[in-house]
Amino acid sequence: MRIVHVPYTYYPDPVGGTEIYVEQLASSLRAHEIESVIVAPGKMDAAYKYADTRVYRIGVTDAVRDLNELYGEGDVDAARAFEKILQREKPDVVHLHAFTRIVSVRLAQISHAHNIPVVFTYHTPTVSCLRSGLMLWGREVCDGKLDADRCTRCRLHSLGLPKPAATLFARVPQPLRAAVQHRQGGVYTALRMRDLVARQHAAFHALMENVDLIIVLCGWTHRVLLNNGVTPEKIRIVPHGLANEPGERVRVEHNRARADALRVVTLGRLEPIKGIDLMVHALRALPTHSITLDIYGISQSETETPYARELGQLIQRDERIRLLPPVPHAQVISLLSQYDVLAVPSQWLETGPLVVLEGFAAGLPIVGSNLGGIAEKVQDGVNGLLLPSLDASAWREAFRTLADDRALVARLRGNVKPPRAMEEVAAERATFYQELVAGMRGRT
Repeated sequence: MRIVHVPYTYYPDPVGGTEIYVEQLASSLRAHEIESVIVAPGKMDAAYKYADTRVYRIGVTDAVRDLNELYGEGDVDAARAFEKILQREKPDVVHLHAFTRIVSVRLAQISHAHNIPVVFTYHTPTVSCLRSGLMLWGREVCDGKLDADRCTRCRLHSLGLPKPAATLFARVPQPLRAAVQHRQGGVYTALRMRDLVARQHAAFHALMENVDLIIVLCGWTHRVLLNNGVTPEKIRIVPHGLANEPGERVRVEHNRARADALRVVTLGRLEPIKGIDLMVHALRALPTHSITLDIYGISQSETETPYARELGQLIQRDERIRLLPPVPHAQVISLLSQYDVLAVPSQWLETGPLVVLEGFAAGLPIVGSNLGGIAEKVQDGVNGLLLPSLDASAWREAFRTLADDRALVARLRGNVKPPRAMEEVAAERATFYQELVAGMRGRT
């Protein structure tokens, strides 16, 4: 059996948890005699091998002639390029791992035109949330139900408009919106936003209609899909798994003198939604405490972002904090084992994140935001601490407590259990793929 997986990007470009997940899944599926082929957007058309898996890149440009290209059914040229790959590879199943201008509903429609069943995995809240994080007004967890008025207001707020102005522009009469439908930028974008949001919502519903199986990785994504009328029978809950767990953990001595620093580590993209600045501010508010923080930052942009620059300036003022380059994924668990605590301060709803599983594999307790997948995996006071995502004072007090009470750190660490194995995930996926292929053959 051959599966074409379509993520947002792929190696050797900078990757996130989704792409690591896809690579591990592809590797684990080999034990079930399933070959994986990766198709992902890229800077130019390319074909190569990565970790014994064949990879195709569809060259795309960031240039956008009209905002309608960013919202809706997707890029036509990318879909045509994808169809050529399908004709060449003749896969049994197409598995989409993103929903973007390039990885669009058009790919599902083309796959069905070739009698190929389609699986979709909901990896991040960007699938359904135009604000990206499923945080209403950036402050509170949203129920995820797509509502043109509410989503338009929240989207405009995320672009910098205060709530009253966002509400005003969200309710512009249709004739005025139609009069500026071919203009963009500034006020024109704000005037058009209601129609753009409606266009994106329609595309999301079309995607849900055009896929045969939807895989969700945690409970909150399941609830979001049900809130939006997705057919329950299409949905399967398949929690994350972790591949390549070492047979023996790196042993680290934790019965050290109290004068030793509490070693905190975090890994993630250098973006505001990852909340790293929150930890930096919390630690700087404890200038006399013996705590170190190592940040292994990932940048998926070619140029340093304003956030990364601001973070660097904050860190320069405290020698206990280091901003370090990312490490190869195969070395992450061994690296984490050298620390006392893993911090995961995400400011949005994660479906994993993968780093929580890696932390558990290394035997580390998690200090994380009480949001989404983190809250579903971490038991507060048992194998970690769950904190309000936006409350820097709560993070400060958590670090203070952990630094002063090493017995608590040891107790939390003792309750950490190894994560689920990717091999188990792959076995479930293999069954799903086989059922879809048998069903498709029964219809043709």
